[in-house]
Amino acid sequence: METIVNMVFGSHLYGTSSPTSDRDYKGIFMPSREQILLQRVPHSINDSTKHGTDKNTPEDTDREQYSLHYFLYLACEGETVALDMLHAPQEFWLESSPIWEDLVLKRRQFYTKNLKALVGYARRQAAKYGVKGSRLSEAKTVLEFLKDQPVSLRVKDVWDALPAGEHIHKSANVVDDLYEVCGKKLTSRGYCAHYVPMLQAFVDRYGERAKQAERNKGVDWKAVSHAFRAAYQVKHILLRGGYTYPLPETDYIKQVKSGQLHFTNEVGPKLDALMEELETLTLTSALPGKVDRGYWDTWLMETLDKDIFDAKAGA
Repeated sequence: METIVNMVFGSHLYGTSSPTSDRDYKGIFMPSREQILLQRVPHSINDSTKHGTDKNTPEDTDREQYSLHYFLYLACEGETVALDMLHAPQEFWLESSPIWEDLVLKRRQFYTKNLKALVGYARRQAAKYGVKGSRLSEAKTVLEFLKDQPVSLRVKDVWDALPAGEHIHKSANVVDDLYEVCGKKLTSRGYCAHYVPMLQAFVDRYGERAKQAERNKGVDWKAVSHAFRAAYQVKHILLRGGYTYPLPETDYIKQVKSGQLHFTNEVGPKLDALMEELETLTLTSALPGKVDRGYWDTWLMETLDKDIFDAKAGA
């Protein structure tokens, strides 16, 4: 198996490692000629020392290698892992190749103003702990509205009277119209009373999480620190056309990860403001709306011709 790149990854790459951090490694390999021709190219190969469900220890290593084909797919989708690898400084490369160096040289071809994977992850974390509180408030409003409706009424019967809000959306569907409340989908043909238990469970669960966040408890600080890192990556791409590690905001991200700051008073509002800034930057960005897949298809074919097929013909 031909190695295209092998590198140090995770917190040691980001500059946020602690004495308890395990060792992460990522890589890319060139599939064999047989795998390509028979269309059996694997997505990845995993080699981890972790066993069972216990958390990783400093002695554990987590090693994953992607096929070149799958890595290009991840990069075109704007997945965090691919962008992180493309921005790893050379001193973190344990092995490299001309193919990898060419990918890094052309990494801007993966940039778009719709980095959905990065932005989506950060948004989910911001919403998870009720940063604005509007999600919980709107869910309660809809819940109370549905409770007041007779059990015989369907959602479509009160369609025009349904509450509206930032996290509430109506949309047409091939089968049925949908009323989406904080990510929960209600069909217009469903009975109002049917959705009351579902929304009640959401309000109870989400409300308790928000209350814990107010007390600075129950917060997954590691996940929130990843949300900040992802958001800052997008910001640097939109503003400066790229970034490198460590990020300028690494010290702050480390403070978040270690739980040194108060979530409700400091971290939550800062993450919320950062997300709003990204929305504005996305609207004004001159970057394309999507990756030119044709460009990378051509690149892959030329690379395979040179590295796999031409080499085989000349053997």
